[in-house]
Amino acid sequence: MMTSVDTDLMRVLADPLRLQIVTLLARETLCTTHLVEETGAKQTNLSNHLRVLREAGVVETEPCGRFTYYKLRPDVIALLAGQFADLAASARTAAENKRACP
Repeated sequence: MMTSVDTDLMRVLADPLRLQIVTLLARETLCTTHLVEETGAKQTNLSNHLRVLREAGVVETEPCGRFTYYKLRPDVIALLAGQFADLAASARTAAENKRACP
């Protein structure tokens, strides 16, 4: 049973704007223009966050003419969810594993 969570991925998703981007991309594939409209973030700021998400493997790009569309990689989110599920399963049995004090 795995009891650790990918801390690098958690750091990437801990930023509120990146989490908002991931939430939006979970609903539909969007281009940068759509994401600027939805988040209210400046385009340069948004592009930097998208780069971090892309480098972490959370999103992938799809060129479409002069636009770049972003889509969420559900396998990465599912892996993280599985790690949390394993951690929760471990915590359920933790009450039975009490370490004695010296």
